[in-house]
Amino acid sequence: MKELTCCFTGHRMIPANEYAEIQNRLNAELVELVRQGVQYFCTGGALGFDTIAALTILKLKQTFSHIHLILVLPCKDQTNGWSEKDKRIYNQIRDEADKITYTSEFYHKGCMHRRNRHLVDNSGICVCYLKQSIGGTAYTADYACKKKLHIINIAQQ
Repeated sequence: MKELTCCFTGHRMIPANEYAEIQNRLNAELVELVRQGVQYFCTGGALGFDTIAALTILKLKQTFSHIHLILVLPCKDQTNGWSEKDKRIYNQIRDEADKITYTSEFYHKGCMHRRNRHLVDNSGICVCYLKQSIGGTAYTADYACKKKLHIINIAQQ
């Protein structure tokens, strides 16, 4: 199952002038992965790259009806403090997801790392948007590398 599964990790802050290019690169990579047999796409529900990835998968499902969006969420109160617009998009994604898994009931220190490890531990491919060598995205990409996942960095194309 891992060889059919792709997870995502990426920065929350996406420069507005890079958004369209990132979306185009991601779409092209995902189409290629689907053609190679990947069927399950897991995202952590965060703002930024996770949201772009989830929306892209939902759009691709219109063409490739056999693929699945799986949300691996860190806690049920993940959107506390988010804007109403971001909450609406999050709820739309959650409503259209094929499966939702929560790695913790409520937010606590470490729940994001727990979610990130779950994403990697259950995947064979990691598509990331990594531009900085520190932070949660760097940690997750490093963990994916240690776990021998095939890593595709959208930021380096």
